[in-house]
Amino acid sequence: MVLHPLLSVLVRRPDLVLAHLAGYATLIREEASATGSAIVRRALAWAVAILSFTVFLVLAGVAAMLAALHAVHWVLLLVPGIALVLSVLAWAQARQKLPAEALSELRSQLDADIEILRTLGSA
Repeated sequence: MVLHPLLSVLVRRPDLVLAHLAGYATLIREEASATGSAIVRRALAWAVAILSFTVFLVLAGVAAMLAALHAVHWVLLLVPGIALVLSVLAWAQARQKLPAEALSELRSQLDADIEILRTLGSA
């Protein structure tokens, strides 16, 4: 029975595999710290967008009920409008793409490892 070269390395030298995985963990930690602020900013923008849109829906519903009972006053349009504008601005901020170099070294390392595994698999 012939084992795949990766399996034979796993069986014979598990320390090499663990060292390789530790290298990946270090690389992920370094790249995440570099792009972490952009990811946090996007997550915060999504949270603000969702929360302010929810506030808009509630205030628009209340304004519609009040407008049905009384004359439409400009404040009934302004207050939900502020929440809607905030939601749109936060949504626009959240939709911005991460920098192109984000996690690029990790991607190149994964591509290199996949190419080596393909080479070993065809040998």
